[in-house]
Amino acid sequence: MQKLTIIIVAALAVGAGGALALAQSGVMASGVPDPIANIPILMKTVKEWQALPSFGGSSGGAKVQLVNVIGDPSRPGLYIQLEKVAPHVVIQAHHHAGDRTVAVIQGTLMYGNGAKFDRSKLKVMPVGSIYTQPSGSPHFAATGDQSAVTEVTGYGPTDIVYENPADDPAKK
Repeated sequence: MQKLTIIIVAALAVGAGGALALAQSGVMASGVPDPIANIPILMKTVKEWQALPSFGGSSGGAKVQLVNVIGDPSRPGLYIQLEKVAPHVVIQAHHHAGDRTVAVIQGTLMYGNGAKFDRSKLKVMPVGSIYTQPSGSPHFAATGDQSAVTEVTGYGPTDIVYENPADDPAKK
């Protein structure tokens, strides 16, 4: 019995050491890169993240501003973006590569699923609302009288493809 206990303890120690080595290497046991292995320590107040450089998003042209908080959505790996949508914006139906999770952190966003913008399918998403955007799933959004800020989390690379290419603000 003592010999069996020693073998089990030794096996557990080797396994734990292997898990620690994998965790430190940034690779999960499956061999896939760990999406959270290299997350920097980040603490930003509202004023600080609002001061980060932003760029126009193709979802609504200049009326949608994006800030990369962590990562780069055009490259493999975890990314977190803040997306500010101005008042009275309609974002036509589109989809993205890769699953995304979105949280409304300021204002109110109206969000719907489908291959064509349909105001009757919009659901009001106030602060604290969370929704998912499965890879390739078409969706659309709009704002009312106030702007909205969302936090988008995903694993890149991602893109934006409009269901109707004529709706793409980047091509107008």
